Amino acid sequence: MAISHLLHGSGEHKVIALHGWFGSADEWGSLPRYLDGDRHTYAFLDYRGYGTRKEASGDYTLEEISADTLALADQLGWDRFSLIGHSMGGAAAQRVLADAPDRVRGIVGIAPIPASGFPFDEAGWALFDGAADAPENRRIIIDFTTGNRNSALWLDGMVQHSVTSSARDAFAAYLPAWGRASFVKEIEGKPQPVHLIIGEHDPAVSADLIRQTWLAHYPNADLTVLANAGHYPMHETPVQLATHVERALANH
Repeated sequence: MAISHLLHGSGEHKVIALHGWFGSADEWGSLPRYLDGDRHTYAFLDYRGYGTRKEASGDYTLEEISADTLALADQLGWDRFSLIGHSMGGAAAQRVLADAPDRVRGIVGIAPIPASGFPFDEAGWALFDGAADAPENRRIIIDFTTGNRNSALWLDGMVQHSVTSSARDAFAAYLPAWGRASFVKEIEGKPQPVHLIIGEHDPAVSADLIRQTWLAHYPNADLTVLANAGHYPMHETPVQLATHVERALANH
């Protein structure tokens, strides 16, 4: 089965980008236009149930995303590659690392979920669990994780994209896949360079969470906090995000 994807650039350094719960292969904000296609080739993957693969059936797990990522790399003829993972994609990138450590040059995590999942409280889980059927829940989540500071037009557009670009059952199934992930022992101590990028206005994937998880799990990990950004720096501060992504890739 061919894995559909979007390609950007033609450079020697190969990179696979894994999107977040509300995203898709063609929803990385303005980031792609600021990425250096002479040095890198970026492949933006859609998960099963998302974007061009919205009708693709599956189990909707991190293991399945990992298998599809590796299948895409094989399809492209890429033996080794770096990974970019946004939010849920951060957990998925680590699943790829656990499954094929010799193929992963390094990881850049953007507001990334750790391999230990997310520490939801009861109310938080109810809000996220209800988002599959309630667009208003999606709007609350996006607004909260960007610091309740961005325009209504942008929020509405993010919600609309999420609703139209993902299959309801897939969206629902991915929540426990990343929210209750638990495979720290499979990635702990891996030597690959890991660079974490978060927004200063993201109260969910905060510096404290990154320090307690990612920075504790990987010996060669570091953290950058972007000013004037929340959970979606590819929309909020795309030039700065691209700058930090490519600085990180230079160390892979």
